[in-house]
Amino acid sequence: MMKQYDALALFSGGLDSILAARLMMEQGKKILCLHFTSPFFGDNAAVPFWERKYGLEILPVDISDEYCQMLCSNPANGFGSALNPCVDCKIIMMKKAKALMAEYGAKFLISGEVLGQRPMSQRRDTLNVIRRDAEVRDILLRPLSALHMEALPVELSGEVDREKLLGLYGRGRKEQLSLAKRFNIVDIPTAGGGCKLTEKENARRYYEVMQKVRKPSANDFFLANHGRQLWNGNIWVSIGRKQADNEQMRQYQKESDYILRIEHFPSPYCIVRQTENKPVPAEELQLIGSILASYSNKACAFFTEKKEPVSIKIEHNGNLERIGVEPKRYEQYRELRFEEIKDALQQLKKNMAE
Repeated sequence: MMKQYDALALFSGGLDSILAARLMMEQGKKILCLHFTSPFFGDNAAVPFWERKYGLEILPVDISDEYCQMLCSNPANGFGSALNPCVDCKIIMMKKAKALMAEYGAKFLISGEVLGQRPMSQRRDTLNVIRRDAEVRDILLRPLSALHMEALPVELSGEVDREKLLGLYGRGRKEQLSLAKRFNIVDIPTAGGGCKLTEKENARRYYEVMQKVRKPSANDFFLANHGRQLWNGNIWVSIGRKQADNEQMRQYQKESDYILRIEHFPSPYCIVRQTENKPVPAEELQLIGSILASYSNKACAFFTEKKEPVSIKIEHNGNLERIGVEPKRYEQYRELRFEEIKDALQQLKKNMAE
């Protein structure tokens, strides 16, 4: 039989989610923390560390597919400063947590949200929208700000002692730090949600995927997280910046992708993807090979000294071919700057609001 718990807690790895879980454990409740993961947030590798460090039980929960579908379908409650659909994000998590309650015998859910802490997702009206749309109105307990909210059935029944809950409000962290000290939490996690969608650098990476890939999958967004992202129409080129990029990118290559490597010299990993499922023309692969070679100092030095083409291997659908290129960059293959998509994002948000 699956181990049973009193409640399931949403756990980001941030201080507020730690404190919310520990506050309920202090009341003798068995708590299972749910750490949601997607291409934009979450860290499976950190779970064992968090469990040891904070004395919690944590279950990683992958919501990549449903999250990407929501992101690309005009989130009902809009975006934040970049591409962050914070309200709809919480709704997805709450719905998933609710769906897991029966499996673990949980009677209620826990979230570390603090009223007034964040301008988009933690106003009173948006907190109420999240409760309503996720259909968790009577089972979602926010222990850190509970005294500013109506009592839930688990409080009214006495199963949770409301007098031991808190009434935190606003952006200050003084009370959270005091509570952390009480729980002997020495290493305080950095403030902030750790969501890539809130960062302009990542927003410009994801924007092209959302605009040009038909029904983008988690794989597409995971790939967009790594290396250089160059676009020319519907031809998408990902080039690793460092060894870590190369290793990660291999996980996300598809059978239909073109894989380019520099022969005879250390090479960045290069994945070429045609978003309309058409073959990439040979002349475009020639240009991309030149661009790839331009990111290798040794390949550039070889060409300068020997005046001979740099050999590029191209793998596609089980076939291997070689081409010779001159290391060179072409303006038509480039990375977008956030300033270039800023107006388009504003228009997108305006259209959604209407």
